[in-house]
Amino acid sequence: MQSPPLIPRRRLWPVFVMPGLVVLAALAWSGFWFYAASHVDEKFDGWRSREAKSGRVYDCGNRSVAGFPFRMEVSCQNPVVTLTSQTAEQTQLTARLKDILVIAQVYDPTKIIAEFTGPATVASRGETPSFAANWTIGRASAAGLPTAPQRVSLVFDDPAVDRISGGTQMPFVRAKHLELHTRLLEGSLSANPVVETALQFQSGSLQGLHPVLAEPFDADIRAMLRGLKDFAPKPWPVRFREIQAAGGRLDFTQSRVQQGETIAVAAGSLGLTANGYLDGELTMTVVGLEKIVAQLGIDKLLSDGVPQSAVDRVAPGVNAQDVNKVIGALDRIIPGLGNVARKNANAGVVAGINMLGQASTLEGKPARAFPLKFAEGVISIGPLKIAQTPPLF
Repeated sequence: MQSPPLIPRRRLWPVFVMPGLVVLAALAWSGFWFYAASHVDEKFDGWRSREAKSGRVYDCGNRSVAGFPFRMEVSCQNPVVTLTSQTAEQTQLTARLKDILVIAQVYDPTKIIAEFTGPATVASRGETPSFAANWTIGRASAAGLPTAPQRVSLVFDDPAVDRISGGTQMPFVRAKHLELHTRLLEGSLSANPVVETALQFQSGSLQGLHPVLAEPFDADIRAMLRGLKDFAPKPWPVRFREIQAAGGRLDFTQSRVQQGETIAVAAGSLGLTANGYLDGELTMTVVGLEKIVAQLGIDKLLSDGVPQSAVDRVAPGVNAQDVNKVIGALDRIIPGLGNVARKNANAGVVAGINMLGQASTLEGKPARAFPLKFAEGVISIGPLKIAQTPPLF
């Protein structure tokens, strides 16, 4: 009788190869994460040092690191940000926040996201807070190496900024949504950078500046700046002189503002003269021009007589007393005729501006297109001077 053939014993070690490799990979990854986490303080201090040279100082009341295994989350509680403005006076502002959380994927450190928790207060050096801000969601993101970012973005939902005077907070800025994006198109931060900036403002308003700005409006403005020498810290007058010497320009590639049924778009380019004044021209197209004139309150200015400053903005060289005499003479000829002239002043101004522009169409609606000119600080629509700006250096 033959004995049964021997069944070869199955080797068990191959069964443990894959789990073993997984365990080794997990251990290696964990070691890498904790090694990277141990160097966060070193990297953060190096970044703080570079920022301080540019006039931006960051301090944390308490800093911690989390996010294992795939993220690096650095939490900074009670942060204090001190900004030294790039002006000849070197003024200093201090902002205090509740919390900042910076997040980066371990496998892609070139993309960083930060979340801000309000409220925040802003004060000048040694003074009580002059502004207070809060929001529901506040985020920032950066792409590129920390020493040379290629794109930076700020996004806020429901931002609210208040002025503080005598312990009383007064509304200043309100918006449903705010975005600011800046990216490097050409060059580098240290050599001839060309940057593009986009600002988006949804249901925003500015209180206490002008009644027109107090009403909610949407804005989408995109511009490209050429002529920068670098981003090294320096006073703004010096930077503006460098831009002028390089023939730099601010090109508005897209600019759209809407308030109710009124829509305005603009495109063009602005530079600087040797004296530091804005110089250039924007082509504006406006839907609902008559509403803008009404919102500017020209009828109210005329109701109590025409001040010389108002006349100078529209017709430099004309004496306000002469205008008031004409309106008074109309009342003497036919009682009430002067009031009719005042009430119809807006229509007359709109008609005058319409004569300067051309009939156009914007988003399927009738509009007027006209040039907005900047020359030696004077902003004008044709021969009508509407504002005077100071030199930038």
